[in-house]
Amino acid sequence: MKRQIPIEEVKPARTGPLIAAATLIGIGMGGFVDGIVLHQILQWHQMISAKLPPDTLLNKETNMFWDGIFHAFTWLTTALGIYLLWRVAYERKAVLSNRIFGGSLLFGFGLFNIVEGIIDDHILVLHNVREISTNPSAWNFGFLGISLVMLAVGWMLVQRGRREVQVHH
Repeated sequence: MKRQIPIEEVKPARTGPLIAAATLIGIGMGGFVDGIVLHQILQWHQMISAKLPPDTLLNKETNMFWDGIFHAFTWLTTALGIYLLWRVAYERKAVLSNRIFGGSLLFGFGLFNIVEGIIDDHILVLHNVREISTNPSAWNFGFLGISLVMLAVGWMLVQRGRREVQVHH
């Protein structure tokens, strides 16, 4: 016969540490995709290319320096996320869930894009998503739109994962 567990003994599954770790990794990965794909491969913009167009060697070098500072930030964010994830797994600090992990990565990626897009593209006007364009604002707002979808889908996956974990815990 199965023992009934009094309601006060039932503890919800801990998911916060996994969400925090994966969100930080997602923020870092979002920064790396931005820096590697948009800055380096496609060369649509650099960190301060709206303020200092990379049309001379000195301007290009200055932009490259600030891209490096940006990459250092994304590396540190990713490293911190990996450290927290290690602690979650090693110390059994939270229930592990693929859906929560993947949703948190996507949420972090979208969060990075929203914050970076609003601050760098709209408030400080350091760069546009695509500098050489007949309508840079369309690229900037399109980037934010895609980022909002990433944020929402990530959030929904995390919430669905949390419900599943609670049912199976």
